[in-house]
Amino acid sequence: MTGRRWLNAKFWSKRMRKARNAVATRLFDSRTGRRLLIENIGPRVLSMTVDAGDHLMTFSPSDYIGRKVFRKGHFERDHVDRLIRVLADKGLMREESCLLEIGGNIGTQTVYFALSGAYTRIVSVEPDPRNFPLLQTNIHQNKLDELVTLVNCAAGEKVGQIDFFMNTNNHGKSSVFQKSASDRRTTVPVKPVTQILAELSVDPADIGLVWMDIEGYEPVACRSMVPLLSRRVPLYMEFTPLFYGPEQTRQFVEMLAGFYENCLVFFEEEEQAMKVIDLPGSIEQYDVLFLP
Repeated sequence: MTGRRWLNAKFWSKRMRKARNAVATRLFDSRTGRRLLIENIGPRVLSMTVDAGDHLMTFSPSDYIGRKVFRKGHFERDHVDRLIRVLADKGLMREESCLLEIGGNIGTQTVYFALSGAYTRIVSVEPDPRNFPLLQTNIHQNKLDELVTLVNCAAGEKVGQIDFFMNTNNHGKSSVFQKSASDRRTTVPVKPVTQILAELSVDPADIGLVWMDIEGYEPVACRSMVPLLSRRVPLYMEFTPLFYGPEQTRQFVEMLAGFYENCLVFFEEEEQAMKVIDLPGSIEQYDVLFLP
């Protein structure tokens, strides 16, 4: 190849590379492109960090929640914004109050609540040994250590150890209940909510909201925090008759109705006020705010 031909080939190769990179950049800056990218990252990549604008979020690219964060820039942040709006509209936002988060996962909602400025202290409880280091990272890298206290255990009725089943594809679906044959079994510490608060010197009277999503273990956790329920602290949870079964759903509704009379149910397209005793057991899963 003559010098001129070599220069021409180099020129066009460079032009083609730039054009290819421009197309790839435009593609991977779209939601579809980000989905293709995150779904094809190999297993050697253990964690990733994205700049979400007002915060950083570190996650596992093999996890459902992490992939959502990568594609959309958040994971259900609108649910946190909606809840804070509803609490404010109902006059339930208190100054100098504490948020108790049971099921902190990797800290998505923890960070969103912290950035909202709605609470002066947050206690986040998370048992999963894969999630907890990421939760620590996300609190630390967003400089929230003084606001957020992290507790690495499950919330249950007695102090001790409990079997815990780690979901392979969605770490947020890990639970004390085995839901698939691929779930990996481990053991995690468990404490009653009342003891968790006592060890942190948190007065139950200071709790302004309990936020809970623990994949079917909500009835047990609630039995461990009767003093909070007796005070009718606003309680927001993922309510899952699918996991509880008909009889436990009925018993759980009756238990909650002994403390709360009214609630607000968040269905896909609407919010519906109803009596706690009338909570539907035929719908597999929905979010509920129990009102004081």
